[in-house]
Amino acid sequence: MTLLLNQVTKRYGKATAVDHLSLEIPEKEMFGFLGGNGAGKTTTFRMILGLLDRTEGDITWNGEPINYDKSHLIGYLPEERGLYPKLTVKEQIVYLGRLRGMHKQEIIKELEQWLERFKVPEYMAKRVEELSKGNQQKIQFISAVIHKPKLLILDEPFSGLDPVNVEMLKEAVIDLKQQGTSIVFSSHRMEHVEELCEHLCILHKGTPVVQGSLREIKSSFGKKNIVVHADMELAFLERIPGVLRYKKVAEGCEMQVQGEDVAQRIFSELQGKGFVRKFELEEPSLNDIFIEKVGASYE
Repeated sequence: MTLLLNQVTKRYGKATAVDHLSLEIPEKEMFGFLGGNGAGKTTTFRMILGLLDRTEGDITWNGEPINYDKSHLIGYLPEERGLYPKLTVKEQIVYLGRLRGMHKQEIIKELEQWLERFKVPEYMAKRVEELSKGNQQKIQFISAVIHKPKLLILDEPFSGLDPVNVEMLKEAVIDLKQQGTSIVFSSHRMEHVEELCEHLCILHKGTPVVQGSLREIKSSFGKKNIVVHADMELAFLERIPGVLRYKKVAEGCEMQVQGEDVAQRIFSELQGKGFVRKFELEEPSLNDIFIEKVGASYE
């Protein structure tokens, strides 16, 4: 059930939020949307879900438009949390599960398993307003997946979580993917997309600046990163042609170079000059690619 976006555009008056976006999001994969605030990620999600009308273009899932009849097949975790603060966790999830066509006993059984997994079984009878933000996020996530959707859209699912809870949620997302769920998620954290996604799209001002498979994007970028740890002065390496960026660090230096031939030359230049503890050639990070393509430093 491939999700296809064809020349999708959203305008608000003269402002264009998403500009002729065409994407193919493969079935049973995790697809990453990257971009800063205002890049158009949330707008794209809302158009996929039919919550926003498109100005132009088509969106199909398995060759058909997404409409209310398919809501039981789709899960959505919005960036803005939308739980009812006065309801208990059980009341909340039962209500939302019933909207998806589930039976009450089935919902409670699933909920018990998820609360156990997230190490908060005692939250069943607690009101949402009594929970920390991180634990509210867990409940919101459960509400998006309780009905075992075929397509899951996660908008900044890890924002505001501490590292332990990020890992817990990541493991849950990976398990859902392995069970056959197609997952699309947005993040401004490059490392999350790099770790989880096979395909991705970097959006900038509503336009894709990079899209495709992670492997192909990295190999076509051409540039490489080098880490050198050595017991000698390394500043001379900065002057080698093809060294694009040089940064001194406590144990040596980090560089970005034009390609593998430059890396080979650096390796040769180090011979006989002193003890080299580490020489590591790395693929460019998504952060490197983002900064180059978007043309701004990015936090």
